[in-house]
Amino acid sequence: MGSTYAIGLSGMQAAQTALSVSAHNVANAQTAGFKPQQVDYAEQPQGGVSAQVRTAGREGPSLEADFVAQLQAKNAFLANLAVFKAADQTTGQLIDSLA
Repeated sequence: MGSTYAIGLSGMQAAQTALSVSAHNVANAQTAGFKPQQVDYAEQPQGGVSAQVRTAGREGPSLEADFVAQLQAKNAFLANLAVFKAADQTTGQLIDSLA
């Protein structure tokens, strides 16, 4: 299993990818023939998650879907940040107890 830091960081990076994809979709919503992107997530063998960007199967904007994706990405980032902070705090307490 990967370190708690690596797992939390992978989640934050995946959330950042999702937010970037959503921003790309919104920015290009008025472009004729634009096919939006979407993010596919995959569990990593050692823990954590990866995010792959691909072209969606639909054409045209879906601003409501992109808005929901932005909210999900924000919440996923904050949840993984909390994991990262908790690991940091636990490590700090462990080091303090050894001193």
